[in-house]
Amino acid sequence: MSGDTVNMNGGTHNIGIQHLHSGGAQSAPPALLEAIGELSRLLKKLRDQGVTPAAAQVIDNSLPVISSQASPPEDRRGALIAVAGIAQSLGALGTTVVDAVDRVLGLLGP
Repeated sequence: MSGDTVNMNGGTHNIGIQHLHSGGAQSAPPALLEAIGELSRLLKKLRDQGVTPAAAQVIDNSLPVISSQASPPEDRRGALIAVAGIAQSLGALGTTVVDAVDRVLGLLGP
C-alpha cells in the first residue's frame, strides 16, 4: 500500500497538505517548489481577506492539488486555472495571485 494517510480531528479551514517524502521519486525543481509555496501563501491570504464561500471552497479544494507533486499534470493545471479565475475576478486584489499562477504554469511547462 502506498500514498498518503491523512487524519484530521476537528479544526477549521484545514487546507493543503505538506508532502515530505525522501528518495525514490524525482522531486520537483527548487524554482517550482518555491513558486508553488509563494502561490499557496498568496491564496491563503486572499482566502482570509474574505472571498465568497464558493470561492473559498474552490481555493480549499485546489490548494492540495496544486501543492502535491503526485497530482496529475492536467489536474494541477485545472486547479491553477480555477484559482486564477477567482483572483482575476477580484481585480487589483488578485493581480499578484494571477502573476504567481502564471509563474507556476510557466515552470510546469507545456
